[in-house]
Amino acid sequence: MGVPAVVPVWLLWYLAVNGPLAELGWTQREPTENDGMLLWLVIVVPVVTAFGLLWWLANDFTRRWNTAAARVYWPLCALVTLVPTAALIIFS
Repeated sequence: MGVPAVVPVWLLWYLAVNGPLAELGWTQREPTENDGMLLWLVIVVPVVTAFGLLWWLANDFTRRWNTAAARVYWPLCALVTLVPTAALIIFS
């Protein structure tokens, strides 16, 4: 699920950069982004929700076949999911 995670992670980052982080003065808004944040929320919420549900269902199914403790399994799954995104950031 790491490769499909690139899309929701990017959407969350784009939303954060153009919304709350820009309001705090930590980033600058995209100059051509003048449609408002409601449109982005309409796109981001369903995509992130669908990905989160699919990620959880796939890992819950896999967890039943795995002998690792839950306190180790779930954080490791979250980190491994972010590896393709981190690789794209590093090597681009």
